[in-house]
Amino acid sequence: MKIINTKFKDLKIIKQDNFKDSRGSLRITYNQRLIQKNKFVFEYCTNSKKNSLRGFHFQYKYQQAKYVSVLKGKILDCVIDLRKNSKTFGRFFKIILSDKNNLSLYIPEGFAHAYYSYSKENIIYYKLNNYYQPKYEDGVNVLDKKLSVKWPGKVFLISKKDEKLGSLENFIKKHKYL
Repeated sequence: MKIINTKFKDLKIIKQDNFKDSRGSLRITYNQRLIQKNKFVFEYCTNSKKNSLRGFHFQYKYQQAKYVSVLKGKILDCVIDLRKNSKTFGRFFKIILSDKNNLSLYIPEGFAHAYYSYSKENIIYYKLNNYYQPKYEDGVNVLDKKLSVKWPGKVFLISKKDEKLGSLENFIKKHKYL
């Protein structure tokens, strides 16, 4: 495995090892020696259909660092830096994660997370350093025009909950930062 730094402090791309032979493959998805900052305590998988657009989600209390991998399919993963005093506050980072490129993304606390699903079936696996607390969940609308995130496609599958999320400007008025 190899860690690749991004221009965002502590946001890391992880190139995973994938060993193949005639039977199939073995992919190393996580190694605690490489990401020692967090003790992950909670894991889950999502399954998303093609053209699904999820996010931008975060917890303003009991914030979560996330380690995101795609076990099947392909997504455009995108995060917004919402950390206090960050040089990249309000800016976004996006990357393609897939079962073919063997990349994962380590997202530190203080980021909002979203993704778009390219494939017919997408299975996304998460490790988190804090438990899910829906009471403290909030987000930024993925279609906020001021963010200028260019999502693939024109028609999206978006939950009603995500459609109701406010803009980045609303986030700043409500929370200021994470």
